[in-house]
Amino acid sequence: MDTEHTDYVPDEAPPTPEQLMEAATARITDLEGERDELRDKWMRSEAEMSNLRARTKREIDETRQYAVQKFARDVAEAADNIKRGLESLPPAGSDEAPILVKLREGFEGVERSFVALLERNGIKREDPTGAMFDPNLHQAMAEQDSAEHPPGTVIQAWTPAWTLNGRLLRPAMVVVAKGAAAKVDTTA
Repeated sequence: MDTEHTDYVPDEAPPTPEQLMEAATARITDLEGERDELRDKWMRSEAEMSNLRARTKREIDETRQYAVQKFARDVAEAADNIKRGLESLPPAGSDEAPILVKLREGFEGVERSFVALLERNGIKREDPTGAMFDPNLHQAMAEQDSAEHPPGTVIQAWTPAWTLNGRLLRPAMVVVAKGAAAKVDTTA
């Protein structure tokens, strides 16, 4: 004979409707609490995943943007060398051979074109002459007395600052104004 499993024990009185309702309400409350806890965990997990995706995308974009940093630094050095080479040429004279004039103009065109190409790719040269000294962009190589410039002003740039998409590649090597030297009264 098959016997079915029941929770009913013959020696106990059957639960009253109030007891059944109380047990059901307690079970519902427990399940609602468990559901709320799981929903909270799920929402937190979703927020964490969203933040992780955003952070990863930002890091990938930044890596792409700055992956060429070493190459950009080397290219900036090449641009500085071209500029130094042009500056080392003697000034053009009226008696200069036409071939030298064309050669000089050609090199100047190459330099302009090269710098424009760098700028199109986010590599920028910044001449700080006349700007206030900024330790984030400039490296002070010397201080010089100057009555013409306010103290802390860059009065000469030995090399320009180079940036890649706004991030410093190489600081400018500069001479900074110290301010006018105080005159010593020797008549006393």
